[in-house]
Amino acid sequence: MRDAVVSTDRDQTDAGARFSATGNSFAIREWRGSGPAKLHVHHADDEAWHVLEGTLRFRFADRIVEAGVGETVFVPAGVAHTYEASDARYLVFLTPRLVALIDQLQKVRDQSAHPAIYEAHASSLLE
Repeated sequence: MRDAVVSTDRDQTDAGARFSATGNSFAIREWRGSGPAKLHVHHADDEAWHVLEGTLRFRFADRIVEAGVGETVFVPAGVAHTYEASDARYLVFLTPRLVALIDQLQKVRDQSAHPAIYEAHASSLLE
């Protein structure tokens, strides 16, 4: 049996401490830095970000949107997207399949292998 995970501002006294929790249906990660630079789509998985500090700039097929502190961006499955961070600290909400995709992409630095990795995780790299 697992316990609930509670994070408070008191937990952030260590500047390097980041919040992370994974359940059966979704995971929450506190991150800094940008996402993949290329437009991509997750065919079966939703994804969301909540900005804690700085700005996230999202690029979609038809527009660019900036999200600042306190704003949340939800991208449903099937919507092509990418994003970059500008001095941002944020929470990202992922499915277990997306966690596995990111883990594998970080392990395999050979960019030519990335399209197959995306496909193996019900996603597509579009650029």
